Amino acid sequence: MHPDIEQVQKNVEASSAFCRRLKESIGQVIVGQHYLVERLLIGLLADGHILLEGVPGLAKTLSVRTLARAIRAKFQRLQFTPDLLPADLIGTMVYNPTSGEFTTRKGPIFANIVLADEINRAPAKVQSALLEAMQERQVTISETTHPLPSPFLVLATQNPIEQEGTYPLPEAQVDRFMLKIIVGYPDKAEERLIMDRMTAETEIKVEPVIEPSEILAARSIVRQIYIDDKVKDYIIDIVHASRRPDAYGLDMAGLIAYGASPRASIYLNLAARAHAFVQGRGYVTPEDIKSIGPDVLRHRIIVTYEAEAENITSTTVVQKIFDHVEVP
Repeated sequence: MHPDIEQVQKNVEASSAFCRRLKESIGQVIVGQHYLVERLLIGLLADGHILLEGVPGLAKTLSVRTLARAIRAKFQRLQFTPDLLPADLIGTMVYNPTSGEFTTRKGPIFANIVLADEINRAPAKVQSALLEAMQERQVTISETTHPLPSPFLVLATQNPIEQEGTYPLPEAQVDRFMLKIIVGYPDKAEERLIMDRMTAETEIKVEPVIEPSEILAARSIVRQIYIDDKVKDYIIDIVHASRRPDAYGLDMAGLIAYGASPRASIYLNLAARAHAFVQGRGYVTPEDIKSIGPDVLRHRIIVTYEAEAENITSTTVVQKIFDHVEVP
């Protein structure tokens, strides 16, 4: 192992201990959902926003709230509704009749972890108000730009089955989410434990186990994790195969309307490093790319109407790409 990689490995082993503490703290409340919890950690470490999709009652909101409680950071929950205004999100200027001046009243977006609950229930103008915050980590109120606190993470939820009173997310906003997580049902044993825990007389309280400074320090180490040139080329091949499948020998003519954007390559690189960090490794392997790849790509590939008619989803397309593109 290269001396530099050995040093990164030591740094990862020394600083990744808080991941175990965080998982244990969340596990006091959340039963199962190990995949979801790990992806929340990856988003936190890679500084990437996350979109959670699943039917009601799968602990999406509870998971995010529990994660926020386990971190000594400011948390805001925003219930997105059709009558929500951009000013309700980012803030506005308020006139003071005593002084005759306008003062800035900051909105709930000024928090470390923001839960955008049922984000697809808000109209486009509110969803668009999030774009600057998610990409630039700042918001503009009147003529003044205000930086958001660090760390800043948007965790949004949406319900895939109830479409009445919802607004599809703009593609520009969807692309700003690093990961899209599909939350599934628990198994029988987990559901029995959920039932017992949630009907118990005493409520389980989660105490903060990490500081925001630990997250920022870990992010610095994540950026140092070694990724070989062959693995980088593998990322590029995966992303380009979504744009020109025929060039990679994939028989998907007429199935893909739009492939993944360059942001997919960047996020796949960062998310793979964070995945390696969570696993306690100072280097990225192709398995990291395969593991985190579907969550990075599924919302960036848009299939055609013909594909939808054949019940072919973007997740199916992503799986075909990973099955076909040669692993280094």
